[in-house]
Amino acid sequence: MSNGSNGSRPPGEPLIVLEGLKKAYRTPAGDFYALKGIDLEIYPGEFVALLGRSGAGKSTLINMLAGIDRPTAGEIWIAGQAVHKLSEARLTRWRGREVGVVFQSFQLMPMLTCAQNVMLPMDFAGRYGLPRQQYARARELLATVDIAEHADKLPSAVSGGQRQRVAIARALANDPIFIAADEPTGSLDSRTADAVF
Repeated sequence: MSNGSNGSRPPGEPLIVLEGLKKAYRTPAGDFYALKGIDLEIYPGEFVALLGRSGAGKSTLINMLAGIDRPTAGEIWIAGQAVHKLSEARLTRWRGREVGVVFQSFQLMPMLTCAQNVMLPMDFAGRYGLPRQQYARARELLATVDIAEHADKLPSAVSGGQRQRVAIARALANDPIFIAADEPTGSLDSRTADAVF
C-alpha cells in the first residue's frame, strides 16, 4: 500500500495489520471462502477503499475489521491490539470504544431520534458524560454532516441520504481510532459525499 505520489509509506507503525486472514462459510456443498489469505497494512491517516464485484468479500472484511465477525484463520491487529484473540465481552467493549461503523443499511434505531441514535455509542461506552453533554456532542456531529436541524426527528421523518449522514455522525460519536464503512456514500449525492469525506 502506498501513500502519496512518491509511493512511500507514512512514517511510523501501521494502525491495522492483517496477516493470512481467511474467512470460510460452511455450505452443504462444502466450505466457501469469502477471503483467502489477506495480508494488509493500513497506516494512520490513510483512507483506504475496497473495490470489487458483488460477493468479493468486501463486507466480510469490513465486518472483521470492526470486530463484528471473526476470521476462520489469520490475525487482525489494530493499534497494537490482537483483535482476533479477544473474548466476546472484551471484543464488544473494544468495538464500542475504538471503532466507528457505517453499515450499508444504516442500522438506525427507528424509535430513537436522530440525535439519540448518535448518542447510543457514547452511552454504551460511558463517554461524554451526562445525557445533556452527549446530546450536545450529537448535535455537533450532526452539524458536521449538515443535518443538525433534524436532530429531534425520527429516522423515518428524514430522507435516505439524511439517514446515511446520521449513521456517519454515529460512527464518529466516540472519536474512533478508525471507521469501517460499507458503502458509506451509497445514499448520498456526489456533492454531499465530497463534503462528508
